[in-house]
Amino acid sequence: MRFAPLAFALFVTVFPLASPAQDTAPGSVPKADEQILLKQVMNDKRTVYAHNLNLTDSESKAFWPIYDEYEAKLKKLDDRFIELVNQFAEKYDTLTDKDAKAMLDEKMTIEAKRMALKQDYTKRIARVLPAKKALRYSQLETRIEILVRSNVYSLIPLAR
Repeated sequence: MRFAPLAFALFVTVFPLASPAQDTAPGSVPKADEQILLKQVMNDKRTVYAHNLNLTDSESKAFWPIYDEYEAKLKKLDDRFIELVNQFAEKYDTLTDKDAKAMLDEKMTIEAKRMALKQDYTKRIARVLPAKKALRYSQLETRIEILVRSNVYSLIPLAR
């Protein structure tokens, strides 16, 4: 069973603000170039933050470089996750216990690194924004993450 690039396609199609109306069947890979879609997702996410944080000019100058650095590092973890999903898809019908253990170890590593990254950058953001805006940022980040991840994970079949 092959779902490549399932994780990316799911991310793009389930992200509520970035999901353009599509004439494709549910679960199918969007026909548009992935890089354009990814850029649209990131722009829409930035728009959510800009709209909800109401940053002053000085806050913007401090916030956006930290946010951009965070997103760049987060993308590397997302790329690892997509690779893991693709490995799972390739081995779905022939998955061994050894394969499953390696995939589980990689999944746990990615999740731990993701949480550490999120905590580190949230602390950095809290140092440059007023407490209420830093909290609002953290709430938005968590909501977006939960929404996207729950939709993506719900579409990946369980190991057999």
